[in-house]
Amino acid sequence: MSGNDRINIFPSRMAMTLMKARLKGAEKGHSLLKKKADALQLKFRQILKKIIETKSLMGGVMKEASFSMSEAKFAVGNDFNTIVLQNVNKAQTKVRTKKENVAGVNLPIFEAYQDSGDTWELAGLARGGQQLSKLKKNYARAVQLLVDLASLQTSFITLDEVIKVTNRRVNALEHVLIPRIERTLAYIMTELDEREREEFYRLKKVVEKKKINQEAENADRDVDEITQTASALEVRNLLEDQLDEDVLF
Repeated sequence: MSGNDRINIFPSRMAMTLMKARLKGAEKGHSLLKKKADALQLKFRQILKKIIETKSLMGGVMKEASFSMSEAKFAVGNDFNTIVLQNVNKAQTKVRTKKENVAGVNLPIFEAYQDSGDTWELAGLARGGQQLSKLKKNYARAVQLLVDLASLQTSFITLDEVIKVTNRRVNALEHVLIPRIERTLAYIMTELDEREREEFYRLKKVVEKKKINQEAENADRDVDEITQTASALEVRNLLEDQLDEDVLF
């Protein structure tokens, strides 16, 4: 097993506890990131579906608005732009931004709203007022769809980037970090088992050596006792066999 396949760490009980904690944290993080990626993918598909629907609808709305423009020019004349500009002092349709939180990701949401009333509702009243009103409604609807489409595409791009980053993290945890920690744990456990076997063998040899030494000491002690006993018997026998001569006074 090469150093690149595992984390370079000294094998010990503390290191094994640390690696187990890191493995548990990595697995928990992988599970959370996987759930986050799934939630983002679901939202991504929903936004993609809405974009397709909005673009399909946009074609018909823009076609109808362009046709209304032609009708207004025919009814009012080419100078109706001047009439409209004279009655408009500021933009009526404005855009505000909100945020939608999806699995910890803030998606920008654009919303079109009317800042004030219709300031040019009387424009073209003398002639072509109906066509101008129709033109206004059609282009207001087109603007609303454009804002919605801009919001959807912005969220689409944001989600796409976040999903790529999240998937890279999930793959890194699943295929790189977690296997490295598992291989490191296996290495530490192997080394600790080998140390335990070595320690058991060493203790066994020490016990055997002590036993041999103890037996040798016991044997020497027995020999000494036998020797001392034999010496004592010999002295006593010599005294018993000796004959005392009579003493004459």
